[in-house]
Amino acid sequence: MLASSFSRIGPVGRPRTALLQLRGPLSGKEPQFIGLRFAHDNAGPPGRDRENVGSKRFRDFDLAGGVFIVTGGARGLGLCMAEALVEAGGKVYCLDRLSEPDESFAEARRRVLPEFGGELHYRQVDVRESEPLDSVITGIAEQHERVDGLIAAAGIQKLCPAISYTAADAADMLRTNYTGVLLSATATACQMLRYKTHGSIVLTASISGLVANKGLDSPVYNSSKAALMQLARNLAMDPGHVVTPMVERNPEEVEGLRKLWEGENMLGRLAKPEEFKGAGLFSLSRASGFMTGANLVIDGGHTAW
Repeated sequence: MLASSFSRIGPVGRPRTALLQLRGPLSGKEPQFIGLRFAHDNAGPPGRDRENVGSKRFRDFDLAGGVFIVTGGARGLGLCMAEALVEAGGKVYCLDRLSEPDESFAEARRRVLPEFGGELHYRQVDVRESEPLDSVITGIAEQHERVDGLIAAAGIQKLCPAISYTAADAADMLRTNYTGVLLSATATACQMLRYKTHGSIVLTASISGLVANKGLDSPVYNSSKAALMQLARNLAMDPGHVVTPMVERNPEEVEGLRKLWEGENMLGRLAKPEEFKGAGLFSLSRASGFMTGANLVIDGGHTAW
């Protein structure tokens, strides 16, 4: 995962510090996330003050009272990350362009334990469309009078040699993988500033932004993930290969790809989306409060040799 950077956000009421954090994986490999953290007088969801720290197990990971948004949350990695936030007590809204979420979303909702205080909701919206996206995020914020964080996990992939890519193909992918992430982050940041809430914005990148994927022709996808890492350093955090629904199709399209990828990391296997739940929770909790401008890579040792 990639880490974050420190920047100043102009005064809204009083000056406040903005910390952008980036963390995430490879193109379909490992997720990477980027986050934005705001510090001011009324920071944090109810019950997250510094008093009585140590009186509750893993208090720094407690998201009770917080409201969070996860784009690309209808299935796959986005949904797994959303579940982690719900398990920590957060009220989570999954945004996706699908008219109805994947069946796995219904299963996730059935797993929610009310006694934990968490909630899992779905809103249909396309992150490429600025006005509808802003309207949905604003509505969530107004309903709860706060937004405490975002995991921007919406993304698409296209396998195609560079010489066969058309301008339209490239523009379409960047519109989702880069512009959609930027729009999601800025819309969320505006509401965080509006309601003076302290939190993080996590952008899901990939180790595909760090290395070229052997055996996989995805030049524009990889470039879009590298762009998110740089975006994270300028606004605001980022994890080897993860088996998401999108990535599962790659070995079917490229013979021998799974074996190649598994042999490229020290653990000799691909990651599962569930293995990044802790990273997402860490990114959005107070436990990562002093993390910025660094890279956090979770890749099974892929980039270590």
